[in-house]
Amino acid sequence: MFTGLVKEIGKVRRVSKNAEGKVLEIESKVLLPEIAIDDSVSISGACQTAVTITEDSFIVQAVHTTLDKTTLGKLNVGDEVNMELALQLSDRLGGHMVQGHVNDVGTIANIQNTGKNYVVTVRVSPDQMKYIVKEGSITIDGISLTVSNLFKEDCSFQVSIIPHTWDHTVLRNRRVGSLINIEVDILGKYIENLLFHGKQATNAQSQMTESWLRDKGF
Repeated sequence: MFTGLVKEIGKVRRVSKNAEGKVLEIESKVLLPEIAIDDSVSISGACQTAVTITEDSFIVQAVHTTLDKTTLGKLNVGDEVNMELALQLSDRLGGHMVQGHVNDVGTIANIQNTGKNYVVTVRVSPDQMKYIVKEGSITIDGISLTVSNLFKEDCSFQVSIIPHTWDHTVLRNRRVGSLINIEVDILGKYIENLLFHGKQATNAQSQMTESWLRDKGF
């Protein structure tokens, strides 16, 4: 479990294919002393397990499922990645509860800025829109952010990025058309499951709307 607060920008040092998927070696300076074998590390929003530690890097095995569902399969040597270690019970929860389980790969549709305040528009799959609410939480490449606006007809949403977040995460490298890992707030999925367990999925999709949730007190 993570909070969506990026603690370091790592750099991909090695990418090699194997039968299980791809082996990724990530250079780390800040977090490495705290990483041990078997520890969970969020790499641009995808939870991975450290399998080897070197003097200045750690290695993870990204399996085929991860490569298919996230942007990790598109990483190249030299690419930067957002990194966060797993939440400790003594930590402040500065973001929101993030699992590191990527639900969708979104596409940046637009970037506007006023000074160093950036408004980013992200397009996602239609089936993810029911979990995204205005002023709710969303995770982009492992960053906990607040949804500032929704465009349901376009299957997109906006987030407003403060200068510090822009400068200290890999969002600074993103452009229109860039692919990004998306994790929706898990609370929405739990609510949906509790309310519609045993019912047809089509009923859940037709009834589970932002206005419906507000009517129910959520």
